[in-house]
Amino acid sequence: IKESAALTRDVLEQHFNDLKGTLRKLLDERLVSLLQEVDTIEQDSIKPLEECQKLIEHGVSTADELVREGENAIHGAMGEDRDKLCSFTKKALHIQLDSLPEVPMLVDVPCLSAQLDDSLLTIVKSEIFKHGTIASRPPVQIEELIEKPGGILVRWCKVDDDFIPQDYRLQYCKSNATHFEDVYVGSETEFIVLHIDPNVDYQFRVCARGDGRQEWSPWSVSQIGRTTLVPHEWAPGFDGYSLSSRRNMALRNDSQPGGVLYSKAPTYYCGQTLTFREWSERDPELGGQNGDT
Repeated sequence: IKESAALTRDVLEQHFNDLKGTLRKLLDERLVSLLQEVDTIEQDSIKPLEECQKLIEHGVSTADELVREGENAIHGAMGEDRDKLCSFTKKALHIQLDSLPEVPMLVDVPCLSAQLDDSLLTIVKSEIFKHGTIASRPPVQIEELIEKPGGILVRWCKVDDDFIPQDYRLQYCKSNATHFEDVYVGSETEFIVLHIDPNVDYQFRVCARGDGRQEWSPWSVSQIGRTTLVPHEWAPGFDGYSLSSRRNMALRNDSQPGGVLYSKAPTYYCGQTLTFREWSERDPELGGQNGDT
């Protein structure tokens, strides 16, 4: 109980820390996007106003210079009055002091504001409060581990009457390892895990997926099993048979009829079942066309 509780705490803390980091990243990205939108609207909207302001300031500055020049012409020396007045008159004729650029109306000038919907916080809060559950007992548990030659038969069963399984998922690893790997996914409640090293402890665990759901249930309690039975092999060197690479399949050839086939060691004992299947040379499973079994 203490071990599973400590592991559950670690999983919860890691998950929620990852979740907070992801949410913070998403919020920062959204903030940057909105700030960039504000900058774009500001630059696009203020540019024509700044150009209008420059034109107005230039016109006012020109008019101010013309006024000062007129005052100087009026108060200047008598000999120079005529020249200054002529210059002043020419400049005044070329300057349109009553012409100003069109200024946008106030209703056409953007006024930025942030539209923030407080309902998002309510939705997020509601989803957060429903996120995650604690299961005190997994809905499936391993029921039996039976040693087989070079393998282990794993059987499991449903322990939650209200749980409706759709698929099961079986994993295994060596007892000194920490990484489990999938070995079976399907609807059956037993599976023979092959290629097991004899006299080596293996851990097995199983979980299930409820009907119509995507997520898997919590893992069952890990069970440790081993097999003392070496994988079955046929003894080589007998005429009339060809052995597979693992020597667990013997195929009769045409070199000579009959012959006796022996196993390499007594790997089967009373109470165990050994199934023989005979193929013809033209069996479809062996690359032929019409086989008999």
